Amino acid sequence: MADRVPASITIGGTLTAADYTELAALTAAEGLSTEWGGSRFAPSDRTPGAPLRLYAHDVAWGSFDDLEEWCIGKKLSFSRWCGGCAGEWGPERIVFTGEGEPTSFTADEDDDIVVSRQVVEKLGSIEAILAHFDAADIALPPLVIEGVDTSPTD
Repeated sequence: MADRVPASITIGGTLTAADYTELAALTAAEGLSTEWGGSRFAPSDRTPGAPLRLYAHDVAWGSFDDLEEWCIGKKLSFSRWCGGCAGEWGPERIVFTGEGEPTSFTADEDDDIVVSRQVVEKLGSIEAILAHFDAADIALPPLVIEGVDTSPTD
């Protein structure tokens, strides 16, 4: 039986309407909601001009493997937090900028990034420590659907 913890994911970037349909199906399969304890996500729940924020209380291993893999394949930025499971893993935040590989950051149960003495010594300077925090706190772009969302013209 899988260990289950609360988890959330915020997704941003641009995708086609067909891709949005796939994304909606993946979020439904994960049992995600736009609020803690809310009803399952429906495609109409998206807020234009904002990243998509999704939540679930009872997530196996604290990750959304299929959804995260799909976002990486589509180069959609995301930030995922999960709570810790005593004796197994601690809370963490995973950040994917849309390029490269996802990066893991140690967090607490409130999704605040924390660093140990070992990490502080490894980073070596206050500038590097602040850069570490900045990398964990990326500003995600809105989730934009091509042909559906329009931006004002200048």
